[in-house]
Amino acid sequence: MAEQKILLRALAGETQAVPPIWMMRQAGRYLPEYKATRAQAGDFLSLCYNPDLAAEVTLQPIRRYGFDAAILFADILLIPQALGADLWFVTGEGPRLSTLTSQADFDKLGSVDNIHETLNPIYETVKILSRELPSETTLIGFAGAPWTVATYMIAGRGTPDQGPAHALMQENPAVFEALLARITAATIEYLSMQIDAGAEVVKIFDSWAGSLKGDTFQKYALEPCRQIAAALKERHPDVPIIGFPREAGEKYVGFAKATGVDCVALDNSVDPEWAAAHVQVDGCVQGNLASRHMVTGGQELVDDTRRIVRAFGKGAHIFNLGHGITPDADPDNVQLMIDTVRETVAAAE
Repeated sequence: MAEQKILLRALAGETQAVPPIWMMRQAGRYLPEYKATRAQAGDFLSLCYNPDLAAEVTLQPIRRYGFDAAILFADILLIPQALGADLWFVTGEGPRLSTLTSQADFDKLGSVDNIHETLNPIYETVKILSRELPSETTLIGFAGAPWTVATYMIAGRGTPDQGPAHALMQENPAVFEALLARITAATIEYLSMQIDAGAEVVKIFDSWAGSLKGDTFQKYALEPCRQIAAALKERHPDVPIIGFPREAGEKYVGFAKATGVDCVALDNSVDPEWAAAHVQVDGCVQGNLASRHMVTGGQELVDDTRRIVRAFGKGAHIFNLGHGITPDADPDNVQLMIDTVRETVAAAE
């Protein structure tokens, strides 16, 4: 059945009449059924670590919309927790972690060999999903990229400019690079175990790649992604990988070839016609409708959706947002987006 899944066909480079559709953060706070399940779990981390409930919220948008892929419900900061960092979430403000700013802090981290004890519930969620998803729906696993994960571990929270991580990079490069190496090794093991459990595709989210300029992008965004992709391809040669160096701008060009990923996800700051000419020439691309359209809807949503479908229509393309859907989104606008993708293709025939 795998060869019939249209998302896998796109990742293999096939141009399709109707692009496969899924949406970042599609199992999330904009859905009333998600809110009910999260209340049942008690809090966000309890939901992540409850395989039955995490599988349930992963399945909810598939039941509602029939997306072509389901992405595992988890969080990019579970790896720091598995390595020994303290992790908690503040309602309305987001994640908090114990900070890592010195060699002594780094020395407190656990071994990569020991992460699976913490992460086993995530693998169990993947196993449940691989059994329960519709046969035509592709299961995507994921992890945060080392740079993005490191920014949270160093600052103890999200920051507007990733300043604490840039400071440690300059002031103590030995600790900074040791941290990236530890996260990279853990990410390889984590994603490999997701694949063993049933993930058919994995995605590497580098949400803060855009703050890396010049050589630092090459060293700390591109190179770790290349290492992860190479290790996973050696173990699982038939499993596609999506890379998402968000806000990479012109550095999207050549990213797939340089890292070995099968698809490059694009944020909505890049023009789709430009991306088709300069990025899609190397293979499948994913994206890149602005998330705000899921809030505002209307004709602008329709027009931008049509433009993206047409721009990428001559090559392999997965339709998605340029970033995750936000909690204030209207579920009806998601349906409008899906309908517009399919109607645009039908109108062109």
